[in-house]
Amino acid sequence: MRRLTVVQLLPALDAGGVERSTLEIAEALVRDGHRAIVVSAGGRLLPQLEATGAEHVALSIGRKSPLSLRHVPALRRLFRGADIVHARSRLPAWLAWLALRGMGADRPRFLTTAHGLNSPSRYSAIMARGERVICVSNTVREYLLRHYPGVDPARLVVIPRGIDPAAFPRARTRDGAARERIAALHPSLGGDGPLLLLPGRGTRLKGHADAIALLAALRADGTDARLWMPGAVQGGREEYIAELAAQARAAGVADALAMTEPTAAIAEAYAASDLVLQLSRKPEAFGRTVVEALSVGRPVLGWAHGGVGELLAELQPEGAAPPFDADALVRGARHLLAAPPSPPAAIPYTLRAMQDATLALYRTMGAE
Repeated sequence: MRRLTVVQLLPALDAGGVERSTLEIAEALVRDGHRAIVVSAGGRLLPQLEATGAEHVALSIGRKSPLSLRHVPALRRLFRGADIVHARSRLPAWLAWLALRGMGADRPRFLTTAHGLNSPSRYSAIMARGERVICVSNTVREYLLRHYPGVDPARLVVIPRGIDPAAFPRARTRDGAARERIAALHPSLGGDGPLLLLPGRGTRLKGHADAIALLAALRADGTDARLWMPGAVQGGREEYIAELAAQARAAGVADALAMTEPTAAIAEAYAASDLVLQLSRKPEAFGRTVVEALSVGRPVLGWAHGGVGELLAELQPEGAAPPFDADALVRGARHLLAAPPSPPAAIPYTLRAMQDATLALYRTMGAE
């Protein structure tokens, strides 16, 4: 097998799905004997990237400014000798495309990954201009075809994101010991009633208000439900958290709610919960929370749109609620708590499957 040199480009190496996928592919490239180069402005995940054996080139290619064009000559020099240039974000993709235009017929192949459902525009259209375009779900593929009708469907390759099943081991029943540890840290989550879990950043797009309304409806029925929202607390989001706290007080559920910073023990959080919520108000491109929770064996309840709806339809249809139908959400929660469905015997969306499919695409493009 010919050794490939693959250059991945993204704005920075901070937290997020784009960054995670970049590291996962860099690791797979090095593991299989290829050369992995990542171009970004750096960030807190840089040591983790370098630990994989990948190389990092520090360029501020995510800054939306005409000054970013100054990086085009440096990118062109870097691309000489590369086989694949893989752009994962819009501005880096534009800069890579401009650099490749001046390289002649022997230039590297240009690949993009559409990680999200970006607002349709000429600026966003660059993500559909790769010689191959990786779509992280069928939802993304259909979105690109709908909004960019000139795209050749044959160039769109669906490679779903994946998880490491060993990091999210199956728990046959709710982990009572884990629940006790969580309750010791967050006393409002104590008791024997069901624990609802909504992991997600501190933005109203993640549906925190919908989760609080659901908690209030369940408790009004006499169910001693509790709700944990790890990740809701973030620097700079104090006003939003205060708004949610006021909603909880008005609904009489403040003492059954914990809003916290993200937890490093998310697999344990899943195992301790009775129902995992994915209530993003904006359709997600994939919906990793669904896969992680089902891998652990916990039922999931979410709005049936975007990648979350796609995953639920395939893996656990009982958890799909019509988008923004609060009554249907309550009915779904009651059903899943009373009669939790059996989790899928196996989760098809694995990290190794994603890595293998991406490297296979690299090899195919490198041989063309």
